Amino acid sequence: MSSITDEASSTLTQAVLFDLDGTFADTAPDLGHALNVLLAAHDKPPLPLQQVRHVASSGARGMIGVGFGLAPGDPAYDALTTKFLALYEARLCADTRLFPGIPELLQALEARGLLWGIVTNKAERFTLPLMSALGLRERASCIVCGDSTPYRKPHPQPLLAAADRVGVEPSQCIYLGDDERDMIAGRAAGMRVAVAEYGYLGSGNPPHTWAADMRVAHPLELLRAIPL
Repeated sequence: MSSITDEASSTLTQAVLFDLDGTFADTAPDLGHALNVLLAAHDKPPLPLQQVRHVASSGARGMIGVGFGLAPGDPAYDALTTKFLALYEARLCADTRLFPGIPELLQALEARGLLWGIVTNKAERFTLPLMSALGLRERASCIVCGDSTPYRKPHPQPLLAAADRVGVEPSQCIYLGDDERDMIAGRAAGMRVAVAEYGYLGSGNPPHTWAADMRVAHPLELLRAIPL
């Protein structure tokens, strides 16, 4: 069930910013494929998509964690991560698709003269080719990656950098994400924040506990927060 506060709906919006994995695009199939190739190379059985989907927003850290039970700092973690990322980079957009409603939402935003962009913790070497493969790199007003600034979400700097790039005050931006760190980063940047309830939603605190201005079960519901 989606909900949008009166305050959010009455605030002027000039830009909508999106998290990438689990919010804008369903990247879990290609991330999961890379993991399963790596698992096979280590004589381990493949994992079904539903088992890896909830950690897909955490990228390599989530994949290596669910597949091998390892975390940063474990002796084998770095080598496995390097191999995983190489496998993923070789097959970035075979099965990745925009979430249903995202194409229509982008069209609606552009028709209203609003800007949109991407703010993700995914590194530039993956993000930019992926956005190109989706045919959207040139349409985005900004693409801020995990290595575009010295900090990553939940730090607000990537979101502040995005607002600066599009020339919009943070208070006139909405940030849509599927992880609690997106809410933390957006709020710290002074933006309104929306939970993508259709996304991966992580494995931490339950989404209903996240401090958000709105929650949407479908991307097009976000338009209710943007008065004509």
